Amino acid sequence: MSHLMPDAGPQRVLAASNFVYTVGSGLYLTAGVLYFTQAVHLPADRVGIGLGVAGLVALALGVTVGHLADRHGARGVYAATLVVQALATACFVRADSFWPFVLVVCSATGAKAAGTAARSPLIRHYGGDRPQEFRAYLRAVTNVGISVGALAAGWVVQVGTLTAYHLMVVGNAIAFLVSAALLLLLPPVAPVPAVGGPRRGALRDRPYLLLSALDGVMAIQFKVLTVAVPLWLVGATAAPHWLVSGTMITGTVLVVLLQVRVSRGVGSPAAGGRAYRRAGVAFLVSCSMISLAAGLRAWAAAAVLIAAVVIHTVGELWHSAAGFEVSFALAPKHATGQYLGVFGLGAGLAEAVGPGLLIALCVMWGRPGWYVLGALFALTGSAAPFAVRWAEDRRRVPRPHLAVPDARKSSRMNGTAIDIT
Repeated sequence: MSHLMPDAGPQRVLAASNFVYTVGSGLYLTAGVLYFTQAVHLPADRVGIGLGVAGLVALALGVTVGHLADRHGARGVYAATLVVQALATACFVRADSFWPFVLVVCSATGAKAAGTAARSPLIRHYGGDRPQEFRAYLRAVTNVGISVGALAAGWVVQVGTLTAYHLMVVGNAIAFLVSAALLLLLPPVAPVPAVGGPRRGALRDRPYLLLSALDGVMAIQFKVLTVAVPLWLVGATAAPHWLVSGTMITGTVLVVLLQVRVSRGVGSPAAGGRAYRRAGVAFLVSCSMISLAAGLRAWAAAAVLIAAVVIHTVGELWHSAAGFEVSFALAPKHATGQYLGVFGLGAGLAEAVGPGLLIALCVMWGRPGWYVLGALFALTGSAAPFAVRWAEDRRRVPRPHLAVPDARKSSRMNGTAIDIT
């Protein structure tokens, strides 16, 4: 596990904050949908609608908050999003009908998307020459935390009482607050001065927008293990219910062991495009296997599901490595938060349409829906290399609004010139 421990200092603080955050996230990712369907007794289709609305809210926040982090300091903005997410999550215990559920899940999901954008300048600033690799380290740490949370969530699902689910929610909220407190140990990052050109230049970068959209479609795969598989496993297969945690832990252990190594093999945008394509093929295979678990005996269904999760996770490793590479490599340094906020629109798209789409295809339609979903991933992955090539070609052409001012015009803060390159 030593490869998961970054150098002492800011990188270690970020990793610690991230670990605590994801212990809480592991609770919710594993059993959050089941909390609202099994404990609160909301219909699955209504839960899907609510999560979709929350995803739309998240779409509106990522770019704006990313821009605020660039201009006003990423540490404070990121900590504020964690506090909001903690408060919203704590309110889950009062969400006993549809509209309160929509309100709290919109608040929590919006704060999560905003936090992802606000954290990006911190990763770039403290990530060294290859922030993509530091982002891969953080994802490995993320999956250690999710594994811990998933173990606790397995107990919650097995017990199945309202009290157990409420304890899960409270633990989730506390983890977010502790994560925010740890950020106080992090040296603040000075705000980056603006350069000339459009204020929202990232929204005018059409190749980057296309890549964000394609990544968003691929990002629906993150919901497969947290939304579709739990509902499919419980409702359509004979596999034991505790396997909900087993599938999560299987995936997270593989990510912990392999994400950094896979990311090191994706060292250019072109390599990222190829990784997207491989990921799409892996998702097609895994979705097809998951569909076959229905109708099998318990042991056979469990074996097929675990094998499918392994293949799915291989695709997830490639997809994540591709996203880390293209999102950072194709974003100008002076607008990291803004550009990564735009790239986060893809994840927001997955939050908006993913749960409802997965429930409609994989749970309500059943086996054919799994094949359609796998084909969607494969086609999207095949389109990514062409989008990357377009983005690289456009990046080679100088654009006035992305030009960095000369040294004589560089902004100064406290008498020291700020390097905005």
